[in-house]
This record gives sequence, C-alpha cells and structure tokens, in this order.
Amino acid sequence: MNAGLKKGINRWSFPDDMPAADCIRLAKRAGFDGIELALAESGELSLASGPAEIAAIKRIADDVGIAIPSLASGLGWSYGLTSGSKATRDQASDIVKRQLEAAAMLGADTILVVPGAVGVDFIPGAEVTEYDVAYDNAVEALRRLAPYAEAANVSIGVENVWNKFLLSPLEMRTFLDEIGSAYVGAYLDVGNTVLYGYPEHWIKVLNRRIKKVHFKDYRRGGAGLSAFVDLLAGDVDYPLVTAKLGEIGYADYVIAEMIPPYRHFPERIIYSTSGAMDAILGRTTNGR
Repeated sequence: MNAGLKKGINRWSFPDDMPAADCIRLAKRAGFDGIELALAESGELSLASGPAEIAAIKRIADDVGIAIPSLASGLGWSYGLTSGSKATRDQASDIVKRQLEAAAMLGADTILVVPGAVGVDFIPGAEVTEYDVAYDNAVEALRRLAPYAEAANVSIGVENVWNKFLLSPLEMRTFLDEIGSAYVGAYLDVGNTVLYGYPEHWIKVLNRRIKKVHFKDYRRGGAGLSAFVDLLAGDVDYPLVTAKLGEIGYADYVIAEMIPPYRHFPERIIYSTSGAMDAILGRTTNGR
C-alpha cells in the first residue's frame, strides 16, 4: 500500500458519446481525485478547440472539485513520431505541441504520448517501420519537443503500448536518457507490461523517470485485447506494484484506464473501478 497515491480515471473509461462535463461529474460522484481527459482529432476537446472551449471544460472540473492531472491522446497511433514519413512525423510533432498547450490551459502537468510504432497487429494496414529507424526518429522528435514541454511546464509521458517498440524497461530507460530532458519521461501502463513482463520490474528500472501511471489489469491466460479485465481480476500484483511505487518515492496519480466500457450500464465500470482502486490504495469504501 502507498498512501501517497492519488486516484484518477481516464476519459476512455467512459462511453465515447458522453460529454466531457458528464464524465467529469460522474468521476467526482464515484470518488475520484482526478480525471485524465483526452485530446481527439475532432469533437469537444480536440485539435481545433480554442482557449474559450478548453477554459469552459476546466471551469466545470473546478466547480465540481476534481483535478485534471494529465491529458491523453490516442493520435500517436495514426501520426507517429517513429514514422518513416517526415510529413507524418512533422504532423505528429505538431499534435504533441497542441497537446502541451491544451494541457497547460487545463492545469495538467503531464501529457500521455503514444510515440508511434514499429508495427501494430490490431490496426489493419498500419505502417511498419524498421526498428532502428523508429527509435532514431522518436529520439530526434522528442529532443526537439522537450523545449516546448519545458516552456509549457508540462511533462511528456511516453507510454509503453503494444507497438512492438520499447519492449523492455531497460530499453525505455536508455531511450529516455538519450533524450536527456527532465520534461520527457515515462507514462507507465502497468497492464500493458503483463503480456511480456512484470510491472514491478518496470517501476524499479524507470524509477524517477516515471511521470504518471495507468492502472489496467490483464489476464495472462486470455488472448489479445480481450484479456484486459477489471482491476483485480487479472495478473497484476497490485500490492507489489504500489509497494514498488512507494520505494521509488512516487506519490502522484495512478489513473485507471478501463477499455472498453461495459456494453450495458456503462457507468457501472466507473463505480466498480473506484471501489477496486480504494482496495488497492487502502482506502475505506462505504465505511468498510
């Protein structure tokens, strides 16, 4: 147990068509300290959103008393910093810059960045980039982006995802150290490590490079994306994970990312996830 951890939930845990205001209010009712919003290509919080629209969302969060600790985006799957196409890499960099600007306006201190991919099995027709080329492209792009992050006072968190890239904590550590900026670190998704490793090892190796943490659970006996399950229903050793986070002095947000939401009564996953996180974090729920 790590009493210093704060409890958050990611926007993707809610139905796609639920307005941001409703997501924010539901997260607060369910007992979360913070909500991680997401920047999309279009919609109410998107690349086209202006300062007034972003400020309106922040006001809602302020009014209900919930923090926005970070801003995610899945656009890195389509526009990768790793890409063999310079035009795509330039577009990806512009997206990260926009994400940094929006995060600063929302009061978030970290953005989640999918750096791109060597290849993606679950996206038909996804670009395949040679590993060394992908690595060099991502390092170069993030070195160029680091000053923008520093200027915004918002860290870039590179997430470990199923992209056939940065496959071990040792490689992620070397990658981040090559970039060499205090404003570029890891966004550790503990559930994403289980297919090929152990989250507690990643925590030990990455240490203070970790900017934010996603909580998901994964069942090794399952298959592919369908093996992601509710928190505490999989093989993540959450008592060990929280202990290891405590050992490295991490006392920031742990943010649940539950994908996809339940098919029926999808709001229930918000409450069940809150209860599971209370158990993991040693908080009492309904007096118990």
